[in-house]
Amino acid sequence: MTFFSANYQQARSEFCHYATKAGASVETIEQSSGRYVEVASVGRRDKPALIMSSGLHGIEGFFGSAVQLAVLKKLSDDFGALHRDHLRFVFVHGINPHGFEHLRRVDERNVDLNRNFHNGSQKSKVAAGAYRHLNAFLNPESPPGRLELYRLKAIFYILRHGRPALKEAIVAGQYQYPKGIFFGGDETSPATEFVMSSCDAWVADSQSVAHLDFHTGLGEYGKYKILLDEARSSDQLQWFSNTFGVENIASLRSEDATAYSVNGAMGSWLKNRFSDRKFYFAGVEFGTYSAMRVLGAIRAENRVHFHASKDSKVYQAAKRELLECFCPASEVWRNQVIDLSLRVVAQAAGALTNNDGCT
Repeated sequence: MTFFSANYQQARSEFCHYATKAGASVETIEQSSGRYVEVASVGRRDKPALIMSSGLHGIEGFFGSAVQLAVLKKLSDDFGALHRDHLRFVFVHGINPHGFEHLRRVDERNVDLNRNFHNGSQKSKVAAGAYRHLNAFLNPESPPGRLELYRLKAIFYILRHGRPALKEAIVAGQYQYPKGIFFGGDETSPATEFVMSSCDAWVADSQSVAHLDFHTGLGEYGKYKILLDEARSSDQLQWFSNTFGVENIASLRSEDATAYSVNGAMGSWLKNRFSDRKFYFAGVEFGTYSAMRVLGAIRAENRVHFHASKDSKVYQAAKRELLECFCPASEVWRNQVIDLSLRVVAQAAGALTNNDGCT
């Protein structure tokens, strides 16, 4: 059985179907004009909660939606019988509907939502620094051409600045170039406001919460890491290590991190919001292709969005490549990531059930 949808509208329809079949209550919420997000929940408000969200980076919603459909299918049978009386399950489907529908990572304002969660005056204004010197390379003001030399240019910058410094400068989040990649926004985006205003309902009366936010595009092909913005010595990191296995955990604060720390991340905001209870947040990141290829796809799609006609061949090619980089068409990859995702969800549910919450 495949749970991967062909487009955003099909994903919404399938999500509502599987959620209803699993006995969940489904709410369709208008996020902004003509943009909707579905939230499904099953279980008592006061039980430990397992929240699963998808599509924060819109195009990654194809994978995240498939995971949620697979979990909802499980809730209809043996998995549901095992955990239904002990847990509250919450599914937040397609947080970034614009990006999901239009095959973009970002929202309608070109904002990377996972760099947009700031608290008013505390909003980070990261110095342009290295990004300013990289802007012409990252965001050329022209559509992609035949003679790109993208890889050679990328290697040049890696040799000049070093891979860790370059990675941090590019993807941590920038706030000076509205048409640039990894733009964190000038103001709070509608999708961010939706999360901020709706998350209390997701958590409800649960005093113990594990929130898994599903992503793709980083790491080894078909494999996953539990990404935590925690120091190695923290109690939270220990809980996740005990639950999922230390070999599957990656701390974003370590020097050898697979990923990177970002400014304005959703997880950091949510943990601060629910600091009065046991709230455990992690990004579950599944690898696709090399970082070089994925960055190239993000760069090319951003270029065609601003500098190419929608009916041009170069526009369509960039969209296809971005989709492939964040949701490979390979049946082997798709079957593997669903199986692994179900294992991760089962581990989280088991830890919450056995411990009556996080310790």
